[in-house]
Amino acid sequence: MKISQILKNKDQGVCFEFFPARTEKGRKSLANTIGILKDYKPLYVSMTYGAGGGGQGRTKDAVSLLLETKELEVMPHLTCLGAQCTAIKELLDEYKDKGIENIMALRGDPPQGVNDFDFTQNDFSYAIDLVKTLKAYGSFCIGVAVYPEGHIEAASLEQDMEHAKQKIDAGADFAVTQMFFDNKYYYSLMDRMHKKGIDIPVLPGILPLTDVEKVKQFASICRATIPKHIEEKMQRAIGQPQEMEKIGIDFTIEQCRQLIKNGIKRLHFFTLNKPQIITKILEAVK
Repeated sequence: MKISQILKNKDQGVCFEFFPARTEKGRKSLANTIGILKDYKPLYVSMTYGAGGGGQGRTKDAVSLLLETKELEVMPHLTCLGAQCTAIKELLDEYKDKGIENIMALRGDPPQGVNDFDFTQNDFSYAIDLVKTLKAYGSFCIGVAVYPEGHIEAASLEQDMEHAKQKIDAGADFAVTQMFFDNKYYYSLMDRMHKKGIDIPVLPGILPLTDVEKVKQFASICRATIPKHIEEKMQRAIGQPQEMEKIGIDFTIEQCRQLIKNGIKRLHFFTLNKPQIITKILEAVK
């Protein structure tokens, strides 16, 4: 079923995002994660994709692993930066043949260490180009990313919102936010979208805050602010990983509770393939 229809039918629920394994041990861990989290009957599950087309084989293998669990609605991520039109078309044909009806359309990141990367010298320069291709293909429900604090490459929140509107006008059916750790950024994003006349579903993307140093690395490349009070509290627990994890999980539980209290009852979790953390959060907020 297309996710757009699922979201029309269900006003509450959880969604899980996984990443493909690099090793056989990782594949077994992923299978275990899927087996545990499927019992929460997610609205859908998604699988991330290698930047610049890298790791496509691992992604397809991981998508096949998800499809083995028949009751899951599967959405592969697809990044277009560095990809050729013919390769994208072949992959879409393959996914369609497997019965997949949903794609998360993303630009992807430029190669690391390249500061003057020319996005225009590619078959696809931006996510909107992939959205248009998917819309013309005609078979998929299309998800896109939006950014509560603005995309890191955007000059302003206004410019970021204009880019988001262009993707949505090109055919996106729903959106998932980049991670955020202060709910005010999500509420502000929704206000900006409303003022732009955007009314597609926008699911908040929740990243459990369990390792402050790793999350600071994520945050530095995607413009996500960690509240000072929780960062300081977690910094004091450096060298005590279990204590740091507990502090972070408690913080994420409260973040989810406040979203739910404010009527946001569909949550998209970046699982990092760590089911024990996700289950602690879900059991606390259900």
